[in-house]
Amino acid sequence: MSETTVGTESPQVAAVPHPLDEAAIAAAVERALDAIAAAANLEELKAARIAHTGEKSPLSLANREIGKLDKADKAAAGKLIGPARGRLNKALASRTEELEAERDAQILVEEAVDVTAAPRRRRAGARHPLSVLQERVSDIFVGMGWEIAEGPEVESEWFNFDALNFKPDHPAREMQDTFFVEPPEAHLLMRTHTSPVQVRSMLERDLPVYVLCPGKVFRTDELDATHTPVFHQFEGLAIDKGLSMADLRGTLEHFARQMFGAEASIRLRPNFFPFTEPSAELDIWHPGAKGGPQWIEWGGCGMVHPNVLRAAGIDPEVYSGFAFGMGIERTLMFRNEVGDMHDLIEGDVRFSEHFGMEI
Repeated sequence: MSETTVGTESPQVAAVPHPLDEAAIAAAVERALDAIAAAANLEELKAARIAHTGEKSPLSLANREIGKLDKADKAAAGKLIGPARGRLNKALASRTEELEAERDAQILVEEAVDVTAAPRRRRAGARHPLSVLQERVSDIFVGMGWEIAEGPEVESEWFNFDALNFKPDHPAREMQDTFFVEPPEAHLLMRTHTSPVQVRSMLERDLPVYVLCPGKVFRTDELDATHTPVFHQFEGLAIDKGLSMADLRGTLEHFARQMFGAEASIRLRPNFFPFTEPSAELDIWHPGAKGGPQWIEWGGCGMVHPNVLRAAGIDPEVYSGFAFGMGIERTLMFRNEVGDMHDLIEGDVRFSEHFGMEI
C-alpha cells in the first residue's frame, strides 16, 4: 500500500533530468518558465523560485550530477545546464519587478487620500481647570521659596484630628461629616482636609518649614450646586522663629494679588478653629466679581496652636507658625463666575473650553 502525505501542496516538478539530456533539460526549463509566468503575486513567485531554482530543484540536482560524469562530458553538460539556469534567473528577476510594481500600485490605490474631502475634526482635549488652578497656586508659592508637600488620602485619625487639637467630642469626628474606613478599630478615615499633610511635614522636615499642601479631601456632603463629597483644598504652613500675624497677612495679601490682580486686598475677621489661635476668617476684595467689586469669604487662617506644635515635637516657646486653607473649587467658582458645582465634576469638554484649553 502506498503512503499518503497530507500537507501543504507545492508546485509539481518532473524527475531529475540527466545532465546531458538536452530534451529533458529544455522541458524542465519550460516548466519553470511557465510556473514563473503563472505566479499571480510575490508569494506564488517565491514558491515557484524554490521549486525550480532551489537546492532540490531538478536543474540544481542535475547540476550536481555533473561531477559524476567523465571528464570529457563535464564541459558539454555545463554548457547545457548553465545557460538554462541563467534563463530562469533572468525570468525570475523580470517577473519580480512586475509583481512588485503591481503591489506598489495596489498600495497606492488602497491608501489613497482624498485631499478634497472635509477633514474629521476632533475636539482638542486639555487639563481640567481645577488642575490648572492648583498648579497656578503651587507656582505662586514655589516662587516665594515654599515647598509642595503631599500625603495619603486614607489617613490615620490621629493625623486628621488628634494632632490638630480636635477634642474627642468635636462634631467633625461624627459619621455625618467624615467617611470612616472599616473596621472602626483601625482608626482610619478619608481625610477631611489636607491639614494632616502639615502635621506630617512638621514631623518629617527640618525646621524652619514652609510648605503648601494641595490635594483631594472627602466629606459626607450631598452633591448640589455649591457642595460635593469630594473636593480639593490647598493649605499653607509656615513654622519658624518669630513669625506673627503680620507675616500671615503679608503672605496672604501677596497671594491674593497674584491670583486676582493688583487691586485685590484681604481682611481678617476673628473666628475659631481648633488648630489655630488666634484664628481668623479670610475675606478677599474681588474687584472683578460678578455684580461688581465685593468682599467674598475665601478661607480660614491663624497662628498655629501651641498644642499642634507640641504634638509634632516642636517647642512653642522657641518656634511659632501660621497656617491657612482655601478650597480650590470655591476659588475657581468665584474667580471665574462658575455658578454650579456640577459643571466642575461632569467632565464636559465644553466647560473646559471657556478656560482656554491649557495643555
